[in-house]
Amino acid sequence: MRKKIVAGNWKMHKTFTEAEDLIFEIDEALNNLPEQKAEVILCIPFPYLELAVDIAMDGKFFVGAQNIHDKDYGAYTGEISATMLRSLDVDYVIIGHSERRTYFHEDDAFLYAKVLSALKNDIYPIFCFGEILSQREAAMHFEIIKSQLENTVFHLSSEEFSKIILAYEPVWAIGTGVNASPEQAQEIHAYVRKLVAEKFGEKIAEDTVILYGGSCNPSNAASLFSQTDVDGGLIGGASLKADDFVKIVNSF
Repeated sequence: MRKKIVAGNWKMHKTFTEAEDLIFEIDEALNNLPEQKAEVILCIPFPYLELAVDIAMDGKFFVGAQNIHDKDYGAYTGEISATMLRSLDVDYVIIGHSERRTYFHEDDAFLYAKVLSALKNDIYPIFCFGEILSQREAAMHFEIIKSQLENTVFHLSSEEFSKIILAYEPVWAIGTGVNASPEQAQEIHAYVRKLVAEKFGEKIAEDTVILYGGSCNPSNAASLFSQTDVDGGLIGGASLKADDFVKIVNSF
């Protein structure tokens, strides 16, 4: 049975003191749960990763970064490598988030190189994909999603792909307060699982975790997570409030 995962993406939020408080609040809330129903990953800004890893040693969550460069070392001012993250014992990294694709013009070739770098350094990629509003309105969303996967993670070997977490982001629902309906999410997740099965076989497809990301909150998480092929969420704004985030963790 594949894992249930809830990953929080803090994006560019929180000062050091605010981050420390929030990590401890989430950790305490998780410890107070009678049963933790999902694996928790906190994907936080680079300056706070060491702090989070230290707290996670005795906690009930894992730590992820929000981005990496594809090279291990070099003259890339301001960039962070997977090698650096591994030295901090960071276990996960988000790759291909729509904001990186849009604002920083990261294309499929660059994203694939990042995935390879993460895997080489024993870091699990949370690989994001999804369509923008105009593509959905033009009924191109299946084509776009297939292309995003075929041009990147579908180049991996079966062994490599088995270490990938997929995250479907309907870009039109990120930060807008408008989420895909549970039925829309299920339709895409089932389609993606079918693509994975065609490429890597039924066993790997059944074991692949596919998260939903797009205005998931405590009021809609349960209905989204009840769908057969939705294995959890990549949570944005709601991950910045401990109570909301832990309610989502407990929504299975």
